[in-house]
Amino acid sequence: MKNIFTCICLVVSGILFINTASAQDSLFRLDRTIEYPIESFTVNNLGELYILNTNNQLKKIDDKGDSVGVFNMVTKYGKLSYVEAQNPWKTILYYKNFSTIVLLDKYLNVLTSINLRRQNIFTVNAVTSSYDNNIWVYDEHDSKLKKIDDAGKVLLETVEFRLLFDSVPSPVKIIDRDGFIYLYDPKKGMYVFDYYGAFKNKLTFLNWKDFTVTGKTIYGFDDTYFYSYLTNSLNLQQYAMPLSFKKYTALKVGNNKLYLLKDNYLQIYSLK
Repeated sequence: MKNIFTCICLVVSGILFINTASAQDSLFRLDRTIEYPIESFTVNNLGELYILNTNNQLKKIDDKGDSVGVFNMVTKYGKLSYVEAQNPWKTILYYKNFSTIVLLDKYLNVLTSINLRRQNIFTVNAVTSSYDNNIWVYDEHDSKLKKIDDAGKVLLETVEFRLLFDSVPSPVKIIDRDGFIYLYDPKKGMYVFDYYGAFKNKLTFLNWKDFTVTGKTIYGFDDTYFYSYLTNSLNLQQYAMPLSFKKYTALKVGNNKLYLLKDNYLQIYSLK
């Protein structure tokens, strides 16, 4: 009788595991695949893709898959650290080794460039667009979050983080969304500020490889799980990554879709 009971438990456990895995896999539905020699990419909230190919050409593709802009001078300012495209009308190219920001218009034409060192900003790892068409940077040397204009002039800055926190974070990414600025340090967590630079909250999400904010939801992921956090519910949900997602090069969320770069091609999934 004991053996029969054990078998029943194993069968039920197996069914629960299969159902859970099925539910997690069903969260992601493959829409389309872009077979293109992609080195890296980013996406904005309109679903527009910014793809850097293996020949150092930056291409902008709209949500219908049509090319709407090309930038061929990617290496003119050195090695590109990353592309930040949350503002559809002003794309930021950041060259960390040269402390230089290059601004492009919606068609990827050069608007201007900013040498941060000339503004006495020497160590920056994270840059993003601000809600009012300016730029947020975190100055590691001064330990301050700063808002600058297109000429590099400082418009606003926080107090020194050394005065706010026992252990000073080193943010690798900044997002400006719906009244708040999110700074993320994988080793210390997520720091939330308002638009006036006042500290509001800290979220202890550690070791995420990337994150994004859509409405009231924060999405993040690591090698094993995909996370969803509703800011006004204090409820963090996690979903096991499908086996097909393993060994990805880059993964991003935007416009209610998940974008997975693997083996130089891009897969686009709808989030159910």
